[in-house]
Amino acid sequence: MNPELSYHRIEKVNTYKVRSHFPRLVGKNAFRNEHAYGDEFVVKEIFTDRGASGWGLASGLFYHQDMEEDQKILGKKVSDVFDDAAGIREDTLSTFDFALHDLAGNILGIPCYRMFGDGGVHAVPVYDTLIYFDDISPDRNPGGIARILQECQDGYDYGYRAFKLKIGRAPLWMPLREGDKRDVEVTRAVREHFPDCEIMVDANDAYTVERMQAYVDAVADVGLYWIEEPFRENEQDFRRLREHLDKRSPRTLIADGETNPDMELLIHLYKEGLLGVFQMDIQGDHTLGHAFGLTPWRRVMPRLREIGARISPHAWGLKLKTHYAAQFCAGYPGVACVEGVTDTTEGVDFSGYKLREGKMYLPEKPGFGMDFIWGMPITGGDCESKTICRQV
Repeated sequence: MNPELSYHRIEKVNTYKVRSHFPRLVGKNAFRNEHAYGDEFVVKEIFTDRGASGWGLASGLFYHQDMEEDQKILGKKVSDVFDDAAGIREDTLSTFDFALHDLAGNILGIPCYRMFGDGGVHAVPVYDTLIYFDDISPDRNPGGIARILQECQDGYDYGYRAFKLKIGRAPLWMPLREGDKRDVEVTRAVREHFPDCEIMVDANDAYTVERMQAYVDAVADVGLYWIEEPFRENEQDFRRLREHLDKRSPRTLIADGETNPDMELLIHLYKEGLLGVFQMDIQGDHTLGHAFGLTPWRRVMPRLREIGARISPHAWGLKLKTHYAAQFCAGYPGVACVEGVTDTTEGVDFSGYKLREGKMYLPEKPGFGMDFIWGMPITGGDCESKTICRQV
């Protein structure tokens, strides 16, 4: 731990609501209806008695502003609650995880990625994650496959060179045979129109092994980079899928770990050659089983380094999370590709981050390199606000 952190005592915590806006209506996935045009989330801003500050996304599926949360850190030395070599000192401080990292970076005068090892690439590969079921969504005016292709073109023009496509239209939104056929058609259409881009697909656990094997047969020549959450992770089914991929599409990886991650199982699957990419969420909340978090990522990284794992922290919902994940991955040599969320976030200056030719270039500013300019203050104990930390 850097002793500089012990010279600062936390004297004030502010809480704000902030709103993000997607560039369009984001449609359905395998289990959820339209994802709307954006969402509200909560941030924490921390000040010390020596004039240092830091801010970051608060954790939780639904966050209740509770002054008792702030009391956990008020009056304490930064070193009492945070270690720059490891992260927050207790899981119960998860709502301050990002803010404390940002604060420590500002105190020490270093970008956060340098806390994470500085062993990776500083131009982090990212993919466009906003390609949902907009061929069949919204119900009143579905866009067809042409809509999916236009969205990919928009992403390409924005700077992405990789796309993650949602699959699993059946059985919730379409009849089984028709939905599986559409999943194949969309995948093949995107490959035809973007021959030089990486393509991933995400089934949100909606497939069976047999259906996924049939899907792989139908898109074997597409050269998928990964298949994400094909079904709930288990060794038997993963082995059957991996063996089929080895025959039909050997370069395609299996990515998982976003939902309710069982780290022992995931590490076992990786060692067995079945799991290809670890995807635990970059946002955390010790009260939510499906969350993970920045400090938990730091804790598990020695084990993942030891086995040479590929990583891609789940970052759905906010560009803010994409930047957190990019900072983390810039410190690690085994990054696969980071989830890129395109949004406009009220009151936040993202200008230090540059997306060019599929790679995110990070600022050299201290902390996370994002300036918090404005948010709606939350006062009292009766305000509830959503953040995005759910299966998508």
